[in-house]
Amino acid sequence: MISVNDFKTGLTIEVDGSLWRVLDFQHVKPGKGAAFVRSKLRNLRNGAIQEKTFRAGEKVEKAQIDNRKMQYLYASGDNHVFMDMESYEQVELPASSIEYELKFLKENMEVQIMMFNYETLGVELPNNVILEVTETEPGIKGDTSSGGTKSATLETGLSVQVPFFINQGDKLIINTTDGSYVSRA
Repeated sequence: MISVNDFKTGLTIEVDGSLWRVLDFQHVKPGKGAAFVRSKLRNLRNGAIQEKTFRAGEKVEKAQIDNRKMQYLYASGDNHVFMDMESYEQVELPASSIEYELKFLKENMEVQIMMFNYETLGVELPNNVILEVTETEPGIKGDTSSGGTKSATLETGLSVQVPFFINQGDKLIINTTDGSYVSRA
């Protein structure tokens, strides 16, 4: 058991039989009444985000999540296959459960798979990934200093806004938290 006063961003807890990851929290001490903790939680099973308020000092169950290093292999129909790097065991995840992550996944990429009591919860991506530009308008000389952007389609189908000097075939570093361009690779 853990006190809600000890909440940290990224902590995984079990409340009402569901697994939640703490996205944000705030300790509130009103002038009148008891203190409480306002939190923003993401359900690890269905991805729903919920705001929940706990009384100060309330105890919740800490969930033990195992992160296993796996390699993304291929898509098989509506499922996507991952292989454990140590035991070579394969796990299939439905596309519906990793819809957002698929925008950044390419074959042979190493990721962390979140597991809870042999139940696969989802994919944890690295902070940045390197993807190749497959389609964009050609860069025009002299556009580098204007600071404008254009649309580019990457090898996974993700569309991002990039500076004018980026060309087809360039490898880019993309932030996985918001899907934005970081720099050239």
